[in-house]
Amino acid sequence: MAELLVLQHLPLEGPGLIGTCAVERGHTVSVVDLSSGAALPPACSPGQILVVMGGPMGVGDLGNPAYPWLTAELELLRQRLAQQAPVLGICLGAQLLAAAAGGGAEPLWVGDPPRPLREVGWGAVTFTAPAADEPVLSGLSASELVLHWHGDRIVLPAEAVLLASSLHCREQAFRIGQHAWGLQFHIELEAAGLDAWLADDADYVREALGPAGAERIRDGAARWGEAVSISGRRFIHNLLAQMEAALA
Repeated sequence: MAELLVLQHLPLEGPGLIGTCAVERGHTVSVVDLSSGAALPPACSPGQILVVMGGPMGVGDLGNPAYPWLTAELELLRQRLAQQAPVLGICLGAQLLAAAAGGGAEPLWVGDPPRPLREVGWGAVTFTAPAADEPVLSGLSASELVLHWHGDRIVLPAEAVLLASSLHCREQAFRIGQHAWGLQFHIELEAAGLDAWLADDADYVREALGPAGAERIRDGAARWGEAVSISGRRFIHNLLAQMEAALA
């Protein structure tokens, strides 16, 4: 049994399905809400899996006094990577993980001439490595439907292995060594939390998808939500299994 330590940047963006799967595997789950002023954990914590969640802030906000914990969080990730301790980053967490390893993040631009894009809603990611080489992809299809909610792209560090891309954003999932993984998309959001996300981030969704954007996302959840949850659970269990192995 391990401790799943979750760094949370917004009350709404908790571990969700990741925490549920961790408990199913016999782990304990502890949440540190950095937005409430909670202290960061120490760098060296044997028997601990670190999960870094998403949020509206980004790598470009390092040094912003509104997020005084962000720079220290980046340093914590550098230390965990140096220790080869297991880490999973989701959205903002993935961007911070990349930055800790020498990469970063930048606004997502598409088209000719380029224009900024917010990739929000249901869309496919295609895996760029065979499952035979990447155990975290075991049992998944070549492409899977996921929920996107971002306007940045990850700049991968040199040592990262790309695992998944979408139509508009190449850097959707990556691995660093055999102990750290980053996902730009969201596999943690459970059905019960979707309306809260849509209400809290209504302006962002409207700007990305138009006035009917929230309904489009709700309709997609009704149509595909069960299948997405099944594949998401499989992916999460695969990730946890690999991070458990990194503890050994």
